[in-house]
Amino acid sequence: MIGPQRTNGLVARLAAALTLLFFATGLSPSRAEFPTLVASGFSVRGLERVRDYLRNEVATGKIPGAVLLIQRHGQRILLESFGVKDAESRRPMTDDSIFRLYSMSKPVTSVAAMMLVDDGKISLDDPLSKFIPVFAGTKVAVEKHDENGKVVLATEPAARPITILDLLRQTSGITYGFYGDNPVRQLYAKSNLFDGDVDNAELAERLAKLPLAEQPGTLWDYGHSTDVLGRVIEVVSGKSLYAFEKERLLDPLGMIDTAFRVDDSRRSRVAEPLPGDVPLSTVKGLGDPVQRRRWQSGGGGMVGTADDYARFAQMLLNGGQLDGRRYLKPETVSLMTSDLVPPESGIARDYYYFPSGDSGFGLGFAVRVVENPLLPTGEYRWDGAGGTFFFVDPKDDMFAVCMLASPSQRQRIQIELKKLIYQALEKQGP
Repeated sequence: MIGPQRTNGLVARLAAALTLLFFATGLSPSRAEFPTLVASGFSVRGLERVRDYLRNEVATGKIPGAVLLIQRHGQRILLESFGVKDAESRRPMTDDSIFRLYSMSKPVTSVAAMMLVDDGKISLDDPLSKFIPVFAGTKVAVEKHDENGKVVLATEPAARPITILDLLRQTSGITYGFYGDNPVRQLYAKSNLFDGDVDNAELAERLAKLPLAEQPGTLWDYGHSTDVLGRVIEVVSGKSLYAFEKERLLDPLGMIDTAFRVDDSRRSRVAEPLPGDVPLSTVKGLGDPVQRRRWQSGGGGMVGTADDYARFAQMLLNGGQLDGRRYLKPETVSLMTSDLVPPESGIARDYYYFPSGDSGFGLGFAVRVVENPLLPTGEYRWDGAGGTFFFVDPKDDMFAVCMLASPSQRQRIQIELKKLIYQALEKQGP
């Protein structure tokens, strides 16, 4: 057994060795970083490679800037900003920069819905029509050939109702109209869903009049399911989606900058993509977060900061609680972060299965089911079309949040940066 004095001596010698390493390599962490890095199991050199990667992305003009946050064992390992908020003004990126979250809104909405499940006000088996009656008559699109051999759309009755579970796991048959070119997606694209200043209720009514892309529960199909789920939250709570989330989730967690729009006082903190980057105006109403609009898109309309999302991720990593307050039952978090579309479920996957082949999908999150040399099973995650992404790793008790405003570079950077983060994690300890 090693006594306290000897243990203290080992720590002191380790700290001294780290100090020499920092001076030898030109790194300059604060005094407070030493115990955190020793306890975290992260390599100092490895974290510097992470930093160098993002610095190089900025220096070579691939991205305007980024904010990266890594946390392990409840301790902040890294929070650093890189580059600028926008290329035109050259305003330096700051830790409190605000980003368009796009589909990183989906996990927030999913958690809000599951809070109502925990409250006993919603059941996963409830039919959607219980809350939005117009969905009781929804038909399913089928492709047929007319007398000239041309593919045309017809409809057939739904084999079963859409359920709340379908909305959460993206198996409702409610698709998007801005990717893919099959006839039903073209119909969604041309249906003027967003004409006028729609709110969640109006959008849900319009979606219910369109045919489903496939029978409920048969295919993982990324679409407006979470937007419709946001409307269910409104119906059940009697409040707007934002009002419910602000009262039950955002304010208690301290997510002070997470909302569906940016007020004028915070406009200068919004990060912008490089001029000419891939436009994301295909979903109307989600372009400028300063724009006042009635639609509160639970599937893609939120804005927020890295620090805000870190509070959300830590709550999930803690099994649904943070700072003594419980938001979800532990078993609810476990269910949400389990694979609910495995092969034995009979739910098909097509070319547009975005979680990728090594991952399943839970209730709002992709869930890794195939381990590789770096990435463990059980890790869950999602990202946004603007470049933001996060992952939570329960096995290593860590998470990371990366905020980018770079639609064209997001997938490449997510893959490469994630590998560097895991390479920096020396799992055997110091």
